[in-house]
Amino acid sequence: MFIALVVAAVGSLGTPLVTSVAASYHVTLGSAQWTLTAALLSGAVATPVLGRLGAGPHRRIAVLATLAVVVTGSALTVLPLPFGWLLAGRAAQGAGLGLTALMMGVARDHLPEERGTAVIALISVVSVIGAGAGYPLAALLAEFGGVRAAYGLGLAVTAAALLTAWRFVPEAPEGRSARVNVASAVVLAAALLLVLFLAGDRNPWSRHLAAAGGLAVVAVALLGVWAVIELRSATPLVDLRAVRHPAVAGANLAVFVGGIGMYLLLTLITRYAQTPHGAGYGFGLTTFVAGLVLVPFSVLGFAAGRLVPRVRTRIADPLLLAGGAVVVGGGFALFATARSDPAELFAAMGVLGLGVGGFSAAMPGVILAVTPRSETSSAMSFNFVVRSVGYSLGSAVGGLVLAAGTGPGRLLPDDGAYTTAALVGLGAMAITTLTSLALARRRTTGANP
Repeated sequence: MFIALVVAAVGSLGTPLVTSVAASYHVTLGSAQWTLTAALLSGAVATPVLGRLGAGPHRRIAVLATLAVVVTGSALTVLPLPFGWLLAGRAAQGAGLGLTALMMGVARDHLPEERGTAVIALISVVSVIGAGAGYPLAALLAEFGGVRAAYGLGLAVTAAALLTAWRFVPEAPEGRSARVNVASAVVLAAALLLVLFLAGDRNPWSRHLAAAGGLAVVAVALLGVWAVIELRSATPLVDLRAVRHPAVAGANLAVFVGGIGMYLLLTLITRYAQTPHGAGYGFGLTTFVAGLVLVPFSVLGFAAGRLVPRVRTRIADPLLLAGGAVVVGGGFALFATARSDPAELFAAMGVLGLGVGGFSAAMPGVILAVTPRSETSSAMSFNFVVRSVGYSLGSAVGGLVLAAGTGPGRLLPDDGAYTTAALVGLGAMAITTLTSLALARRRTTGANP
């Protein structure tokens, strides 16, 4: 759980530091934004590869080697080097995001079933709320000690994670084998890079629409080639036949659409909180104070993660997914109708955390119920990739809706644009709820033919 929390917090360090990086390195905000994008891209690429390695006999070595890469990257972010080295360091840090699925495999292999299930649920939760844990402290360090002091926090905690893994992560059970299909990994990496780049950067769509459309076609074609390679491979990176199982496919659809909505609301609230009063709305909060808005998100998210394992014996996991989606939808409704006071933003963020925590804790149970123990890391790594793409699209959708609501000659969107974006998010959560209810109905029908 500690390793999952650390890699999630460090992977999101770019979020509160974009402005500080732009000022310290004398680059544009668009260039500084790549300190976040680079980590997300490398994490999406590393996740399925590490998931396959985690299914084999060399899981401990894969964990230690990956954390060593993360620590090296953390050192690059602290040293007084040119901006390019900072981006390289952030990309190396992002590779750690692929370790979350491996930690789930460790829990499932080495803990009793009931205890392992509870720990896996919490690992899923801390992988989401880790951003809220690191955001305020990183912003505070950047405000008083500069951007390298904030990244120094990342170096300290990743070094601690490496020592923790070396001391406590056990060897994988004997009798397993897992070979990485290199061709499949390269094709998937290229496809994911294009998908996340196009989802996370609005400039290609606004300035070079034809080129962006062409890249989108290439991405789809690469995904098709990757699927063919996987289905023909004796050692697939992701078992697509297992992914086609209705429970797994439904869970991945739910996390994809739900991820769009969840990250959209997170983006809307933090941006609204930092909007200067001159816009006619917003509160002009500093980066640090705006980061404190994430505290209720993390606290209530963790509380929901602790609660789910206790109630899942009485409520099926798909119903818990639906419940989490409904709660997130409630956060959208609250934000759409009540945001005239900072306390209301804290409340909306708390509701979001409660819903995300419950949703994230229930998700592994839906997938692992139909997944062999040896394929835990691989199955969950694919789910995390789907979630990452959903998060990127959520950020892009928020930016597009707010840009559409920005009048000619204005730098900031109208207040009504935030309401429109919230309604879009409500639609996404409605689809997520219906998908989850369909999963619950299918499970009930299967149990009582």
